[in-house]
Amino acid sequence: MLFSATLLNLINLFHDFDKSNKFSSKSMTIAFLCTTEFLVIRWFQTKHLPVSNLYESSMFLSWSFSLLYVILEFRNQNGLSGPITAPSAMLTHAFATLGLPEEMQQFTPLVPASQSHWLMMHVTTMLLSYATLLWGSLLAISSPSIYYSDTKDYCVLDSKHNCCSTSSKLNTLSRINVRSFLYPLSSNLKKCQLINRLDRWAYQIISSGFSLLTVGILSGAVWANEAWGSYRSWDPKETWALVTWPIHATYLHTKITNRWMGEGPAAVASAGFFLVWVCFLGVNLLGIGLHNYGWML
Repeated sequence: MLFSATLLNLINLFHDFDKSNKFSSKSMTIAFLCTTEFLVIRWFQTKHLPVSNLYESSMFLSWSFSLLYVILEFRNQNGLSGPITAPSAMLTHAFATLGLPEEMQQFTPLVPASQSHWLMMHVTTMLLSYATLLWGSLLAISSPSIYYSDTKDYCVLDSKHNCCSTSSKLNTLSRINVRSFLYPLSSNLKKCQLINRLDRWAYQIISSGFSLLTVGILSGAVWANEAWGSYRSWDPKETWALVTWPIHATYLHTKITNRWMGEGPAAVASAGFFLVWVCFLGVNLLGIGLHNYGWML
C-alpha cells in the first residue's frame, strides 16, 4: 500500500488524475490503519509502547509520516506534501522490515531505566518531532529548486521577496526597481504561488516540529535525572539532539526577521534534515552511549 501510494503521488507530480489521487489516498489510509494495528498488537505483546528498539522506533516514525498524510488528506491540503510524506513513510517502513536483521525485530524486555512513565512522552514526542522536521525541511529545500527551474517568463518579487500575483504585479512595478527584481516565472504564475505556499508551509511545519523537539529534549532531561541522577550525560544522541535544536532555531529566526532570504533558509533546513537523520539513526551505528537501545553492532 505504501509503495502504491508513493508511485501514484509521484505520478501526480507530472499528471493530475482524479482517479490516481483517490487511489493514493485510499492506499495511504489502508497503510496507516495496518501500521496502527501492528503498533497496537505490539503494544499488547510487549506491555509497553513499542518504541524500545530501532525496529519499533522506525515503524513508529513510518506511522508518523502516514499520520501526517492522513491529516492533510482530511483537510484537503495534501497536494503539496503527498509526494514527500508517502515516500518517507515507505522508505522508513522498508528500512525497518527489510533493512534490519530479524533478531532486531523481536521484542525484548525493557531495561530498568526505560521502565518509566516518561517513555511514552519523551520517545513519542521526539519521534513525532523527527517526522515533522524532516517533512518541513524537505518542503523548505524544494522551494528554491522550483524557483530556479528553467522558464521563459518573468515574475516580480516584493520587499519581502515573495512572488507577486498578477493582481499586485502592476502595483509592485510602480514601487520597486524593475531591473533589480525581475526573475523567471511560469506563464500563469502558478509557480510563484506554489513557491509561496511551500515556503509558508515549511515555516509552519518546522515551527511545530521545533516545539515538539523542545518538549522532547526537556522531558528527556527530566527522565535522565530520574534514571541516572543527571539532567545531561552528553552521550552521542543527547549531544546531536542539542546540535539539531539551534539549527532549526536559526531557520525560524531567519524566517521571522526576513533578513536572510532565498537559498539561506533552504541551506539551514537541509543541514537540519541531515542532523535529524544523524540524531535518529547515525548515532546508533556507533554502539556507544546511554541510549543503548537498537544498536546495530
